[in-house]
Amino acid sequence: MPTDKALSWFYCEESVTEDDIVADARERADELGAEPVSPATGALLGVLAARARAVVEIGTGTGVAALHLLRGMPDDGVLTTIDVEVEHQRAAKEAFAEAGVRPTRVRAIRGRAQDVLPRLTDAAYDLVVVDADPESHATYAAHAVRLLRPGGTLAVNHALWRDHVADPARRDEQTVAARDLHRTLRADDRFDVVLLSVGDGLLLAVRR
Repeated sequence: MPTDKALSWFYCEESVTEDDIVADARERADELGAEPVSPATGALLGVLAARARAVVEIGTGTGVAALHLLRGMPDDGVLTTIDVEVEHQRAAKEAFAEAGVRPTRVRAIRGRAQDVLPRLTDAAYDLVVVDADPESHATYAAHAVRLLRPGGTLAVNHALWRDHVADPARRDEQTVAARDLHRTLRADDRFDVVLLSVGDGLLLAVRR
């Protein structure tokens, strides 16, 4: 029997209504072995994007998070989304077309994020979203420090990593990396930081 806390988590996730386009993108994610953000995480990203005219997404997947971001952003906002998987980006572009997203609003870049991010402009982005394995989080967060404008937000998915982060007995590489990023950002006086239990955990750090 789920605990009250687990019931509350399920209630929050189930409270989000996603349309058929997002549902189709989730289905493609299952087919391709991608792991999309949870419904509540997607909804929160959309809220965070409300005033973001320039967003970087690391990990396009099949476009689930991107659809939430694009719907939350102003009409003139541009999403730069990076993924190394050709099939994932092809599926995401299909979702964008189904949603009627103008091609000028999305800059889809295929490649490794660690190669692409150094080419992006300093202090030019309002929101950086990281959806990758925790071992890469510290590298991407370091780039976010450079990319974000003052007041911009870094959002890191999988911040609780399968509910392992809160268990001190868990010492695997991914769990330790997720914990370390949280500690590092909390100790960085350039950021205000909060860790949320939505989805698989979302770490938010606002650039002062």
